[in-house]
Amino acid sequence: MENSIYLALSKQLVQRTNMNVIANNIANMNTSGYRGQNLVFEEYLFDQKGRNVDPRAAGDELSFVYNRSQYENTAPGSLTYTGNSLNAAIEGPGFFGMQGPNDEIMYSRAGEFQLDANGTLLSSAGFPVADQGGASIVIPPNSSEIKIDQKGFVSNQDGQIGQIMVKEFDDVQSLEAYGNNLYRSPEEGKPPENSRVMQGQVEGSNVQPIVEMTRMIETLRGYQSTQNVLKTENERLRGAIQKLTGQ
Repeated sequence: MENSIYLALSKQLVQRTNMNVIANNIANMNTSGYRGQNLVFEEYLFDQKGRNVDPRAAGDELSFVYNRSQYENTAPGSLTYTGNSLNAAIEGPGFFGMQGPNDEIMYSRAGEFQLDANGTLLSSAGFPVADQGGASIVIPPNSSEIKIDQKGFVSNQDGQIGQIMVKEFDDVQSLEAYGNNLYRSPEEGKPPENSRVMQGQVEGSNVQPIVEMTRMIETLRGYQSTQNVLKTENERLRGAIQKLTGQ
């Protein structure tokens, strides 16, 4: 197979990955607290002797493309008033702490909380909301007035029950999307300085549907264009082989 086909295939692979990311963004356009994801592409140089090449060096190299990583759009989604006392949104850069799989502390912007049969405060995906120490927050069954103040303290008619964990991060891009609207972090995070909890409100997704649909069309056209290049190159190679073999 000739180098031109390899190069075209590398472009198609990243376009396919990019299409999956865009499709996931569109699928979560109505998911509370969801933040749009984007791919980071990078040039990968490879010389024709089978060695990796320093991108700063000049020579007869092949220039491939690959998806290096992905980053998220950190713009906040719009806040919608629901009036539900179990709903909460963060105004500012913070994240709610959640007890993820294997009791690992993870983070989320989604605040559509709910209670299970035992009164444990859960995320909409069913993960327990963590307090400042990482434990669950349990609402007594006789609670008639549940309040969440701007510092995340949860109380009922009898007084305070616990405080929802809220963390801020120096590098939000270091958060790794885990799934179920959760993020993992290599750092513990720091106490909130510029964030406040807003009860009775929910943060919407920051995905812009028209922008994502435009990106999807552009990616599809790029994929189809590359497919035409592969088809043309394949026909050229077949014609050359037929001429060389006299068939």
